[in-house]
Amino acid sequence: MNRTNQSSFGRVVHRLSLPNVLTTVRIVLIPLFLWLILSSDHWAQAGHADKVTRWWALIVFVLLMFTDQLDGFLARKYQVITDFGKLADPIADKALMISALVSLNILGELWWWVTAVIVFRELGITVWRVVLARRGRVVPASKGGKLKTVLQTLAMALYILPVAGALTWLAHIVMGLAVVVTVVTGVQYLLDSREQAPAGSGGASAN
Repeated sequence: MNRTNQSSFGRVVHRLSLPNVLTTVRIVLIPLFLWLILSSDHWAQAGHADKVTRWWALIVFVLLMFTDQLDGFLARKYQVITDFGKLADPIADKALMISALVSLNILGELWWWVTAVIVFRELGITVWRVVLARRGRVVPASKGGKLKTVLQTLAMALYILPVAGALTWLAHIVMGLAVVVTVVTGVQYLLDSREQAPAGSGGASAN
């Protein structure tokens, strides 16, 4: 995109490197989210002040996840692609999700095995991507990647939501679906990476 043809907002996005700013803000605010959610362990008690803290934890979580979508949109639309963004954005995403999962484990509101499966998949695939990249191979994420992110985010929001009863069961169901999709997309990525031709072999590489 020719910067001379950009709107004034586009020029501001470039000048401030706004996607990187949003990523940095997301990383910086993760400790605030952790403090809020871990301080809300008694929210279920009638009239307890922790319920208000829990609502704030939910608001911060939703805002941070929104910045994840926003910085990606701005980076693509205005071509603000930097080495910092390539490194920091996925780190911020995984740090927030893992923080939320472990926090709920500590509060006794989520099974530890769920966190273990998701963390193993996310970190494992991230390491495998790095290995492939060093071999000159780039394998695109599976088509279910966006569905995985949506289900994980929705499940976490439902768990954080300070409302008991039926919504708790809904959270369990959505998290179950999230775990299944997380595992399936991880396996699919590994299968795709086996089919991807290595650099210099004459096969077409994925972009």
